[in-house]
Amino acid sequence: MKSDAPRPVAVATSLDHVVLTVQDIQRAVDFYVDILGMEREQFDGTRVALRFGNQKINLHQVRLEFEPTAYLPTPGSADLCFLTETPLPSVQAGLEERGIRIVDGPVRRTGARGSILSIYVRDPDGNLVEIANGTDLLSSVKERP
Repeated sequence: MKSDAPRPVAVATSLDHVVLTVQDIQRAVDFYVDILGMEREQFDGTRVALRFGNQKINLHQVRLEFEPTAYLPTPGSADLCFLTETPLPSVQAGLEERGIRIVDGPVRRTGARGSILSIYVRDPDGNLVEIANGTDLLSSVKERP
């Protein structure tokens, strides 16, 4: 049976990088390096990125973005989920040691690869940062979309 659906222009296979607009690049670097173990990368002279796995986050200073840019680049507007193999109780302890407030969790969610267990914090710009793993650590946690 022939499908009448149009063929896509391209088929996405992975996500290479995202851009995060921030108030203070060094403050963002400090957070993501300390909390999530990312590596700071300098490129094209003055540009800064955070590298992890096969992905990276390019950091743009608000009002000094590189063109082309998003229509409304705004610090604090992102909602990001990072997978880790570190058990969430260890993550929670590390966050508490650093005085970082947990906004929500641990809660079960559905990620791109299936069920995950997540906690939520905010980065220095107010972006929602979900830290998750697939390890079943808490049996009493409810699933929410």
